[in-house]
Amino acid sequence: MNHRHPRMSRNAVYVLGGAQSDFARNWTREGLDVYAMMRDTMQAGLADARLEAKDIECAHVGNFVAELFVGQGMLGAMLTAMDPAFVGLPTSRHEAACASGSIALLAASAEIEAGRYDVVAVLGVELMRNVHGSVAADHLGAAAWKGREFDDAQYVWPAAFDRVLDAYDARYGVNYDHLSRIAEIAFDNARSNPNAQSRGWRFDERSFTEDDTSNPVVTGRLRRQDCGQVTDGAAVVFLASEAYARRHAAYHGRTLADFGRIAGFGHRTSLMHLESKLAHSRNDDYVFPEVRGTVQDALRRAGLVDIWQVDAVELHDCFSMTEYAAIDHLGLTAPGQSWQAVEEGVIEKTGRLPINPSGGLIGCGHPVGATGVRMMLDAMHQVTGQAGPLQVDGAKRVATLNIGGAFTTSVSFVVEAG
Repeated sequence: MNHRHPRMSRNAVYVLGGAQSDFARNWTREGLDVYAMMRDTMQAGLADARLEAKDIECAHVGNFVAELFVGQGMLGAMLTAMDPAFVGLPTSRHEAACASGSIALLAASAEIEAGRYDVVAVLGVELMRNVHGSVAADHLGAAAWKGREFDDAQYVWPAAFDRVLDAYDARYGVNYDHLSRIAEIAFDNARSNPNAQSRGWRFDERSFTEDDTSNPVVTGRLRRQDCGQVTDGAAVVFLASEAYARRHAAYHGRTLADFGRIAGFGHRTSLMHLESKLAHSRNDDYVFPEVRGTVQDALRRAGLVDIWQVDAVELHDCFSMTEYAAIDHLGLTAPGQSWQAVEEGVIEKTGRLPINPSGGLIGCGHPVGATGVRMMLDAMHQVTGQAGPLQVDGAKRVATLNIGGAFTTSVSFVVEAG
């Protein structure tokens, strides 16, 4: 069997609801720890989904490096302290750098598809603002190949994505104005997001230019506004089988249309070492063909022809360059022509295909292990008309694209109204 195209399950997976923490909070300054963040988010999510702890049959936690930031492993076991009903609950923790939350979602949805459980909690979490920024950058560098790349970089990920910018520029050309516009859109969208880390930030007329005072260089051609933030945060969603979703909806006077449904998924892993990855794709139209394949897998499994059958996208913009690369890999433009979607306003909230109405990682924030789960929650809110000030008019189908490492692990979901 071709491992890239496994047989689809007949069991539908529904998203009943969930919650995210306020990404602007610094939990350490409040005297709170990672458990408090997980507990409060879980409780808020249960209330939103109209569930009780006793209803949950299994739980999956997405997290990248809690061992480094807070010296804590066994995060799945922490759930058992949240409620007496959670004692004995089967739990596990999943890691794939910034895609950790989406990997947890894949594992949870597979269990529902297999018929093992009817209701599964997926919680993503990362606490990162408890250390100095330089220490945080070093911890996050664990997703690069230690001893083989970026060992001499002051900040691993700005250096890595500046290298991506150089590689893209060499192949197709990149105008910095397009990167700055991507960042500007992200921050603009985030102003309307009550949970966004940057919602209260202010900028001047030079903040999205190559002005060294208002937008200083971080590494190479990447500047401050091009970079996602170090963020504390958690997000939780509750996945359910169709049979349970129907019963749950009827009990609460709702319908399946009040829930999201996972219509398709894609998941691929490329080479970890960035230079090897770039060499591998040198004869391909796409700089990151595995990312392109991930998106195509998700669309195909959802029965879609192309990305234009989607109404909005929540994608990984840890840097403006990440989104720039993702635009053509999604299929909005031909390879190397992402600038067209930026210049034509396609990706703006009122554009033909809005990207990151939440503000994305740049505007909303990037608590690494929580990001994929937060994307799923925002997708569910969009397709059910519950996105409030972030709502894209008429959105009934949303795609996500979550990326771990330097385009190493990629996961995409297509979510529709139930």
